[in-house]
Amino acid sequence: MEIGKSIIDIIKQRKSIRSYDNKTLSTEIMNSLESFFQGIKGPFEAQVRLKLVNITDNENEGLKLGTYGVIKGAKTFLVGAVEKGDHDLEEIGYIFEKVILYITSLDLGTCWLGGTFNRGEFAKAIGLKDNELLPVVTPVGNIREQKNLIDSFFRYVAGSDNRKEWKEIFFNQNFNKSLQQEEAGYFKNPLEMIRLAPSASNRQPWRIVVDGQRCHFYLQKTPRYSDKLGFDIQRIDMGIAMCHF
Repeated sequence: MEIGKSIIDIIKQRKSIRSYDNKTLSTEIMNSLESFFQGIKGPFEAQVRLKLVNITDNENEGLKLGTYGVIKGAKTFLVGAVEKGDHDLEEIGYIFEKVILYITSLDLGTCWLGGTFNRGEFAKAIGLKDNELLPVVTPVGNIREQKNLIDSFFRYVAGSDNRKEWKEIFFNQNFNKSLQQEEAGYFKNPLEMIRLAPSASNRQPWRIVVDGQRCHFYLQKTPRYSDKLGFDIQRIDMGIAMCHF
């Protein structure tokens, strides 16, 4: 990722922003994002499609690109679609988070949305294909200086500022022994970046077993959590974790 800031600093800077300043993105920013999309790759073979969608343009065409009141003042959304197939959700999680971190480096706001948006209308806006899923979108914009009450409410409900302790998510050789930070060696920083990663409802479902020079990623599923979505959103969380590693 060719950006002018430390990736560790960017990960620490990133947080979910729900209030924006009602301004459209500049042509320069739009071009920078489009250029970044072109060279981005994930760890798997699934084909991911990214598209920037202007709210006003689509409303003029009769589409209602709503987020059920969760996002205020955003004029642009980044929409992510992926061809159905092996590791499709992990791939889009990885790539989408990589883009979000790039956007964060530009001092713009984002907010992962996997359920609280009008999926059908966004699908029309990007011309979703029969062989594609549209699991996630994010607003992209200038952060409103005065925070809306909705920001504080959602951060409180989701416990967004809380992260699981190392002993809960990182393990040494097997799940019977938690990994201590002093045992992590050169994996210490990458694992800490995983710990800071965003996840659906901040459930942090990843579990990592460090075995010598290898790290094994496991998903601890929340029963029935994704039933209403039609896809396993926690697999996207695993892609996000891989991106932070």
